[in-house]
Amino acid sequence: MSYIKDPNYETILRRRRNKRRRRNFFHKISSAALFLGITLTVGVGGFFCVRSIQKSSRTAEPSANYIQNDGAGEEISGTSPESSLSLSISSENTGLEDLLSQAGLLAAGYDYDGAIELLQSSPEFASSQEVADAVAQYEAIKSTLVEADINKITHVFFHSLIMDTSKAFDGEPDSKGYNSVMTTKDEFLKILNSMYERGFVLVSLHDMAYETTDENGNTVMKKGSILLPEGKQPFVMSQDDVCYYEYMDGDGFASRIIIGEDGKPTCEMKMEDGTVSVGAYDLIPILEEFIEEHPDFSYKGARAVIAFTGYNGILGYRTDESYRETNPNLEEDRKQAAQVAQCLRDNGWELASHSWGHRDLGSISMEHFYQDTDKWESQVESLIGPTDIILFPFGGDIGDWHPYASDNQRFQYLYDKGFRYFCNVDSAQYWVQLGSDHLRQGRRNLDGYRIWMDIAAGEDTSKRKLDDLFRAEDVFDSARPTPVEWN
Repeated sequence: MSYIKDPNYETILRRRRNKRRRRNFFHKISSAALFLGITLTVGVGGFFCVRSIQKSSRTAEPSANYIQNDGAGEEISGTSPESSLSLSISSENTGLEDLLSQAGLLAAGYDYDGAIELLQSSPEFASSQEVADAVAQYEAIKSTLVEADINKITHVFFHSLIMDTSKAFDGEPDSKGYNSVMTTKDEFLKILNSMYERGFVLVSLHDMAYETTDENGNTVMKKGSILLPEGKQPFVMSQDDVCYYEYMDGDGFASRIIIGEDGKPTCEMKMEDGTVSVGAYDLIPILEEFIEEHPDFSYKGARAVIAFTGYNGILGYRTDESYRETNPNLEEDRKQAAQVAQCLRDNGWELASHSWGHRDLGSISMEHFYQDTDKWESQVESLIGPTDIILFPFGGDIGDWHPYASDNQRFQYLYDKGFRYFCNVDSAQYWVQLGSDHLRQGRRNLDGYRIWMDIAAGEDTSKRKLDDLFRAEDVFDSARPTPVEWN
């Protein structure tokens, strides 16, 4: 089987390299502006800090020549608008520019403390006027931030994204299931853009609450402090079943996650002619690219939660012990899957259990519950490392609405295995429960069925569940068979 790259792959890599140079150039401008004493009001300053970094990452170039797309697929050369600015930045200041650039990236993701600490800890530049001005600007912006109410944080989730609707919706038996529980690439991108425009910011479950030790030495779960500009709305995102099951082969989905040439996670996808293309063929690389273009969409580098079952392996690799006789590359698959899992962690993604066998953990017998949990630990956690998040299959749960307690055998067993974050599915705008030693959160399925149900509800707002995120009519993929029925 031969390999090809997505036709845009080299362009993507080039743009990423260019963006790093562009960010450095932004700080030439910002340093000069600060040095000249240009100040902004605090309210406008917060907006400027983020939007300026965004703008520079899209348009600025550190040299007089640049390449851009003319909108018709042709690249044209020209003169960078910024190249006409008469900025006299000496070569000795390269280190300062790099420092300011790093701090600017932290600030773009609302990590003002990190940006300030980085600047003030520099033995070479901490006393410079440029650093002092940048610190003052970040302190001013920080003073305007508002603490989010963790009880009003929504959690949205997806399954594998449909990349080729003609294959997913081809009328074969699996098509109905794909239509109801999957989201298409086009829908996902529209959802991201809508949520970004409405001020949503991706946060981590560990931002919402974290485990610590109280004054008596007891291990407890403590509410986190998420500070954002007024009007911003934190949310959590997750993706279930990132395993690329055998039954999905040839149905228009990615085939596995790999580590790209830039060190970030990306996808392989089998093409019609038997070749394998590398590119943004699922949620992980698509979201990576979106956040790179919109750094203010991610709070302190947060990414989505990625959940695995184990019975077909993980990440598209056939890693389970059940493949011992049928997969001659079992050990190599395990090695590669472990490397990809570490790459995900290194890039801010959080990894989670979705049970080993995709079982309803609240209703199966205790014997099967123990067996399934132990299999997930031995076959999946052994590859991806310690995991404290579980996303329940079928949207189920292991208890009612009351906080979990030690007399709940299923909770206690999962807790003893290291789980602290427990998520069901309730489709409510938000449901969060902070227990003394755990956090629970409800999730919302943004799939074909849920989007269609909003459309079917018309203007009956009591039945529309997604209007706070996006208008269903604006994102629904016309390639879907309708009506979308639950499978």
